[in-house]
Amino acid sequence: MVVERRMTKKFLEDAFAGESQAHVKYAIFAEQAEKEGYGNVAKLFRAIAFAELVHARNHLKALGNVESTAENLETAIRGESYEVDEMYPVFNKVAEFQGEKEAQKSTYYALSAEKIHVDLYKKAKEAVESGKDVEIEKVYICPVCGFTVVDEAPEFCPICGTKRDIFKQF
Repeated sequence: MVVERRMTKKFLEDAFAGESQAHVKYAIFAEQAEKEGYGNVAKLFRAIAFAELVHARNHLKALGNVESTAENLETAIRGESYEVDEMYPVFNKVAEFQGEKEAQKSTYYALSAEKIHVDLYKKAKEAVESGKDVEIEKVYICPVCGFTVVDEAPEFCPICGTKRDIFKQF
């Protein structure tokens, strides 16, 4: 079902955004609670983060925005391309102009990683459109900057210099 009425659509889009942010925020809060030794608080944050993901998924489906894998990949390519071409370059320049070093580093890291995501999604879309799954054995993510690489992590992250042994493997 695709939502037709403008108010309902706008409200579902806002709800999706809010639930998505809550999901991520609570997952990050869980990491912090874990670091501080509050395992049960971390568990509570993770559980409720999952509930927020359920809400976000339901809203996205009600909006009709979960499509075929090829269409979903195209949506991802458009989103990542926007971040690379428009959003992060502007955010980074404003942070630089205002002397906000942490924001400048954060947006630089994101911009650098998003470029890689565009390419990975494009390769995946080509594979899917030819009726195949993309050939990936492992994906490694730098937990500091988000640098993403397939099959083998470099000795040091080319964006932030983080050592390979702390990369997260998928």
